[in-house]
Amino acid sequence: MKVAVIGAGAMGGAIVQGLLKGDFVKNADVTVADPSQRAIDQFAESGASLTTDNNIAVDSADIVNVVVKPWLVESVLKGIKPSLNYRKQILVVVAAGVTSAEIKEWLCKEGEEMIPFFLVIPNIAIALLASMTFIVPAHASRENTRLISEMYGSMGEVLVVDEQHLAAGTTLASCGIAYAMRYVRAASEGGVEIGFKADDAKNIVLQTVKGAVELLQATGNHPEAEIDKVTTPGGVTIRGLNEMEHAGFTSAVIRGLKAGLSVK
Repeated sequence: MKVAVIGAGAMGGAIVQGLLKGDFVKNADVTVADPSQRAIDQFAESGASLTTDNNIAVDSADIVNVVVKPWLVESVLKGIKPSLNYRKQILVVVAAGVTSAEIKEWLCKEGEEMIPFFLVIPNIAIALLASMTFIVPAHASRENTRLISEMYGSMGEVLVVDEQHLAAGTTLASCGIAYAMRYVRAASEGGVEIGFKADDAKNIVLQTVKGAVELLQATGNHPEAEIDKVTTPGGVTIRGLNEMEHAGFTSAVIRGLKAGLSVK
């Protein structure tokens, strides 16, 4: 199995890192393409193949991942269209807001059935095999879907959804990782205000968030059930939670998520 990643920016580079760390494919079977030599040079010691020519990357691949900014997708796809083998390859497009209808229009070949393709949205934790990735089988068989789920599943958790839910998945998980980091930043700053050194405060918050995640994953409980365990009547935890709610904590999080859906 040979995998190409076209685009070695923040997200494309993170996907390459995940592929190189994971066990889905050998490093030597990964090809990274980007017009910037500097972008691909970061993988020079990895054993992956590197090129500044997208079509060279496509030629040897079984799975072609196009990971570029949304406004570049059309030109990149049209540029590799002559090299794509619609009968033997699978295409993955990682770009928020690009629709399957647009991709079909850009890649339509007279007299040929459309190439199997997917819309995929991971988050940057994919570099550490810890992504939450959403997969939309836009034009694909069950076997194609199993293969792409296996590839991205080797780099974190995956959820196969319909195209209608992709924007919601993007704001909840891809944008959501930034929201989680903003909480970490805020809590760390609060830690400094109540007396800890900055690095100590950050490490305390990181371990606390990690513990909360592992508790919920291990128990399967609703977060409120775990919160109830540490909110004693008249205690400091409930007072802190109530102050956050008075300031609109839950409402602010929900409004932030919904704001992401309003962007076209």
